[in-house]
Amino acid sequence: MNSRQPDATVHILSSTVAELHVGADVEEVVAPDSRALRDRLVEEIRLLAASAGEPAHATVVEGTSRWPLVVHPDGTYAETLDAVTPETPLAAAPAEPAQEAPIVPSVPAPQPVPAVKAEPSVRAVPDRRDPATLPLPEPSAAAAAAVPVAPERREPAKPTVQDLLESRSGGGAATRATSGWQGVVRRATGGLVSPAPGKVERSRLDREKRVQRRLDAPRTIVVLNPKGGAHKTTSTLLLAATFGTLRGGATLAWDNNETRGTLGWRAQNAPHHRTAVDLLEDLDEFWNPSGSSLAALDTYVRTQVDARFDVLASDEDAAASSTIDSAAFDRLHALLRRYYRLMIVDTGNNMRASNWVAAVAAADQLVIVSTVREDTAASAAWLLDGLREKGFGAKIDDAVTVLTAPSSRPDRRLESRLSRHFEQVTSAVVNAPFDPSLVDGGPIDFDALAPETRDAWLTVAATVADRL
Repeated sequence: MNSRQPDATVHILSSTVAELHVGADVEEVVAPDSRALRDRLVEEIRLLAASAGEPAHATVVEGTSRWPLVVHPDGTYAETLDAVTPETPLAAAPAEPAQEAPIVPSVPAPQPVPAVKAEPSVRAVPDRRDPATLPLPEPSAAAAAAVPVAPERREPAKPTVQDLLESRSGGGAATRATSGWQGVVRRATGGLVSPAPGKVERSRLDREKRVQRRLDAPRTIVVLNPKGGAHKTTSTLLLAATFGTLRGGATLAWDNNETRGTLGWRAQNAPHHRTAVDLLEDLDEFWNPSGSSLAALDTYVRTQVDARFDVLASDEDAAASSTIDSAAFDRLHALLRRYYRLMIVDTGNNMRASNWVAAVAAADQLVIVSTVREDTAASAAWLLDGLREKGFGAKIDDAVTVLTAPSSRPDRRLESRLSRHFEQVTSAVVNAPFDPSLVDGGPIDFDALAPETRDAWLTVAATVADRL
């Protein structure tokens, strides 16, 4: 178990803004409303609890009120409100001001009217004076309410640019076939005959659309298997390439080995050799407005131009003694969330390392990878059992398993047995074919991948994206 994290203090500044103080670190938390603010604060404190392996304690301060908050690694929490009612949420929206009763002018009590002797055959004679000079009687409240008020005449609303855009018929141009016999016919006729895409192409377009779905916040995907040679690094790069190519960048593949990993070696060459350790040493510069920019970050990551994603390598100095621990991971993760919408994290083989546990705690989605081999699959199954015991059962239930063929002729009976097992303990299993272009262990040439490999990893990415 890791050493206990320092207690946190939450300062509620408004219904949408709060500050989280942990030791000397201060993080501003912003949300669109009070409920979302509460959820984000609980999630931030849950990450502390998961990293420490025990409940995290926090003190919530709002004005002159203070109360304790305890968040467990699985996300459950408890709070005791001393100065406010228990029904009040963590960051309650300001109460609506009480409506004041309308001010009614005092009306003198009616005075008794003296009796007047009625005179028969006397008719009311209209006043012949100028009507403009006659005093107007005050209407009673009931009479005033009964008088119909003519509706205010309004000019018809003018159409806006939104109306113009919404007037487009058909929702845009029809999808054109690009493959299969349908694509051949369309190209041969110059578009005069344009069949709809076939079943295979419709499936591909659907998966691409799922990968491109909008995300409302940065997301972290963590690739796991504690055994070496389980296809973790290759899977990380293929996922990052698929997401980066289809989403247009803002994707990072991050090697979170505590010492040295091979993600940087298998990426395309870069003009520098800086790693996560170098970024960690210069991290304070990025919290200054003058040094905080994506251009400055480019000198630490390795851009994969063709696949439109970046790589943050682990330490490559054989003589170095520095390591990445849980605190270092959390600091790097907090910074990188500001620049990337998607982070795919490659992990080491030591599931007891603090940075390994911190990555799992920060994950929005877990991807369990294994080759179709007994030992590699058993290692993955052992990992899932251990994570459940650590309180990560919900993340395991939602995880995606990828089984990769180790050769061009995999054991189909073993593949079927492994698929059945992982289908019962994770949310989905996707099988990926063997690809000879990935065997040599060198930098991955994404253009050399077989069409079947591309299609399989598109399925993996779409399955993962469905759960983000």
